[in-house]
Amino acid sequence: MTTVVLESTKYIMIVIMALYMLISFVFSHSKWSDESRKHAVRTQRSVIFLIQLLGALDIFIYTCEIKSLIFFAFEEALFVFILVNFWIFYEDAPGIVINHMCLLLSIGFIMLQRLDFSLAIRQLAFSAIGAVVIMIIPVFIRRVTVLDKLRIFYAGAGIALLAIVLVIGSVSYGAQLSVSFGGISLQPSEFVKIIFAFYLASALCSDTEFKNVVKVTIVAALYVIILVLSKDLGAALIFFFTYLVVLFVSTGKASYLFAGIFAGALGSVAAYFLFSHVRTRIIAWKDPFSVIDGAGYQVSQSLFAICSGGFFGTGLFLGYPESIPVVEEDFIFSAISEELGGIFAICLILTCVSCFIMFLNIALQIKTRFYKLLALSLGTTYISQVFVMIGGVTKFIPSTGVTLPLVSYGGSSLLSTMMMFAVILGLYMYKESEDEYIQKRKRKEEKRANRRRDRS
Repeated sequence: MTTVVLESTKYIMIVIMALYMLISFVFSHSKWSDESRKHAVRTQRSVIFLIQLLGALDIFIYTCEIKSLIFFAFEEALFVFILVNFWIFYEDAPGIVINHMCLLLSIGFIMLQRLDFSLAIRQLAFSAIGAVVIMIIPVFIRRVTVLDKLRIFYAGAGIALLAIVLVIGSVSYGAQLSVSFGGISLQPSEFVKIIFAFYLASALCSDTEFKNVVKVTIVAALYVIILVLSKDLGAALIFFFTYLVVLFVSTGKASYLFAGIFAGALGSVAAYFLFSHVRTRIIAWKDPFSVIDGAGYQVSQSLFAICSGGFFGTGLFLGYPESIPVVEEDFIFSAISEELGGIFAICLILTCVSCFIMFLNIALQIKTRFYKLLALSLGTTYISQVFVMIGGVTKFIPSTGVTLPLVSYGGSSLLSTMMMFAVILGLYMYKESEDEYIQKRKRKEEKRANRRRDRS
């Protein structure tokens, strides 16, 4: 009976996940009225609740443990807190962006409960902290007017944090990633991603001359070099992608883009010959099955899991994702593909793409150049991480050990991504106030013109 229920619910989850994505891409179009969009947002939230409910039902039926229902209750309380507070304090915030964040968190909670319940509890605790933090950030973005003038601070703070990790950081799976204080472990590179986005926006918002571009490139290179020395290859790749995109968009010069790609290619070749861990990743990527007893084991198990899930998945608890090392962090997408199916996994990817599209839409609508570049930087950082993670577990690119934002286990990754979403929501509110200011100025100019016309 248990197997029948688990088999049945996976099809329902696939259907409602597909419905969620259909709403995202159809009703977010500008031709729909505000009332239609509000209805779409409410429908999406109902779908999210159904996914959470079905996940909790599967977990309870399989484990017969009351703690899964208690977890579900706290999970719902968390989302009610987020949605109600945004409704009260940020009524104009884009509902689809908030929904995407809640959906990704929900999928992560379901998979973490299935893989390791203790990690799911810790993830929920980190999410609760993040829910409080993201209520403050939009106001901060909207009220503080000197953010574009802190270029030196962003450069210094980001490099200093990464350098601290390089010197005293703890080694995890061969890379120096985290720093521990009083029993609390943090991964500074996750938060430096946000600092780096602020740096690029402030450095390129007003000056795109060659001399300034060289300075920005030197600072960006320092970020990347420190990360490579720390063996945090995934973060280094994300920073490099973000730098290239923002530099190209801000200057409009394709020569910079091609030069950056060429320099990146040379750097990759040099890293291959200089660092043994880079060679190991490349060997595992080229033919993981030839080294399945060693470096290729993780990628091989990931490919086995994805293939065994097919389009519709095995059903929750009916697969073997625990055979993949570090599946809760670096390879959770493989677990989702195996047990919830390829269609569900594709919808998950489309949700991430939809987030990126929303970030770009906000960037395009903002008039102030600094905030425009900031939205672009954060959006590129987000989608780069999604690409690097999914590309690594599917053997499209070498695996670099990064998390899937809001889905994989990891307190630093979760908090930094929630903060990233909060900054984007703050930028959207800034755009709204910017539009209101422009409209007021137009009305004043029209009144002045009418007065001059009446006098003449």
